[in-house]
Amino acid sequence: MSFFFGNNFYPTREEYVFAIAEAMRFEYETIAAAGATVQIDCPDLAMGRHSAYAKLDRDEFRAAIRTNIEALNHAVRNIPAEQLRMHLCWGNYPGPHHHDISIADIIDIVWTAKPQTVLFEGANPRHTHEWRVLKELGVPKDKFICPGVIEPQSNYIEHPEVVADRLERWGEVVEPDRLLAGVDCGFSIHVGSTTIDPDVVFAKLKSLAQGSELAAKRLFK
Repeated sequence: MSFFFGNNFYPTREEYVFAIAEAMRFEYETIAAAGATVQIDCPDLAMGRHSAYAKLDRDEFRAAIRTNIEALNHAVRNIPAEQLRMHLCWGNYPGPHHHDISIADIIDIVWTAKPQTVLFEGANPRHTHEWRVLKELGVPKDKFICPGVIEPQSNYIEHPEVVADRLERWGEVVEPDRLLAGVDCGFSIHVGSTTIDPDVVFAKLKSLAQGSELAAKRLFK
């Protein structure tokens, strides 16, 4: 929230971020108490590098997102890690994305977040390759990964075999029982946006399910 709404009242940014975290804690805990999984979207950790935090150098940006994750952990401190998911977001806008920060520059900080499952963008042309980065750097044993294997800003409907191929690549990063299939981001950039026809959305999700089934048969053989 601090990514979209600036601080006009608190003496420091850190105080502001932690005040938001404490306020949101009640909402997160209410959702968790109902038995639902709490998924938190984090554009500040990735897209923030070339937008809200563009004036910061690399080290300053890393310090800023470290504070953000400390605040996130404060907000979800009473919720089990396995009931939490976090989406690492580079922004779901139709642009070149050539200023996106590399996952290698932030992943060590990302892993300090409490959520057990981290969702990555793995289908769009700018980040498809980053499974190799995570394979090289490794994934903590207590973390699950959920890469996007369908692209939510394209009306192309991925073939189930394409979905399966992508998941099999990610299967080289972690054991299959720590691998989930996801979408890069939301199908709507903003409320009311209709970039993707709803019928296409459901068709893409059908391919996601079919491709996941194919990949599971191959990865768990």
